[in-house]
Amino acid sequence: MNKREHVLRALRHETDSIVPMCIHLTGDCYNVYSDRLLADYADADIMDDYRSGFLSRIEAVNLAIGNFMLPAPFPWWDWDWAQRPAAYDDPDEAPKMLPPIVRWDAADYCFERTKTLRDKYGVYMAAFVWGSHWEKANAVRGIENMLADMAGEPEAAQRLLDFIIDTNMPYLEKMVTCPDYDGILLGSDWGTQRDLIMSPEMWREMIAPGEMREYRVIKASGKQLMVHSCGDIRKILPDLCEMGVEMLNPVQPECMDLAFLKQAYGDKLTFWGGISTQRVLPYGTPAEVRAEAARVIRLMSNHGGYVTCSSQEIQTDVPYENLCALIDTAREFAGL
Repeated sequence: MNKREHVLRALRHETDSIVPMCIHLTGDCYNVYSDRLLADYADADIMDDYRSGFLSRIEAVNLAIGNFMLPAPFPWWDWDWAQRPAAYDDPDEAPKMLPPIVRWDAADYCFERTKTLRDKYGVYMAAFVWGSHWEKANAVRGIENMLADMAGEPEAAQRLLDFIIDTNMPYLEKMVTCPDYDGILLGSDWGTQRDLIMSPEMWREMIAPGEMREYRVIKASGKQLMVHSCGDIRKILPDLCEMGVEMLNPVQPECMDLAFLKQAYGDKLTFWGGISTQRVLPYGTPAEVRAEAARVIRLMSNHGGYVTCSSQEIQTDVPYENLCALIDTAREFAGL
């Protein structure tokens, strides 16, 4: 059984002696720690593929530390930030004054590269679209302006949100034709440290319909539907389960109680994350990191439904010894 198959078992909530892992770092952290991680964890085959240029540095590190999931390249779009005005007051002007840049020409390369990586390394390949809807809207308007728009100019705010979904849809419809994407993650940070960033009623009225358009396409293709949202989103977890979400990331223990999540939603959601990047990883000792990582893994992997990871990407405030303590513990539970 390869790594991909163990991730699929976790998504099916099957009991497994192997707990898959997928630990990611920020770009700065890859810059600081990549050489040491490759020296400490990479085998000869990975280093040969890295030195030959077949693997990027980030791909080599992710494979070296033992990740069961790899981020797949995918075609997507972004705002043309070079044309962003200094300021504008009308939310209707956002898609007009900041035109999207399309990247259809990358599709063939993305699909071929995804197949190559999945076939060679036996890993689960997922397209991680971290900022896909709400985050794109608040990036172009500014988060305060976007929230004010939703409260005071809801029709204009909805037009912007709909514009983003309408632009996303052709990409998703193309992506799901690729047989080698195992899952697609859509990301929008709906939570703060204490609660939703908006009322659940507003989320259901203005956010959920667009999300559901995307979810239907992914679900109809047979690919796993994964969602990223930081913060406390407990109030909409029943909605997300009903909408067909299968995996939730990053699961911040400072915001949501892990034991409650596992008890209430452990048969519906696979959790990916949960090991604190605000407390134990930057401020604990290596022994404390090992103990906390083991505690979280045992709790969240009971009857499957868990992929080991920190509650956010690892930043450079995490000492290297603590990062290795997390990786080593994850590897033990992953049978590596």
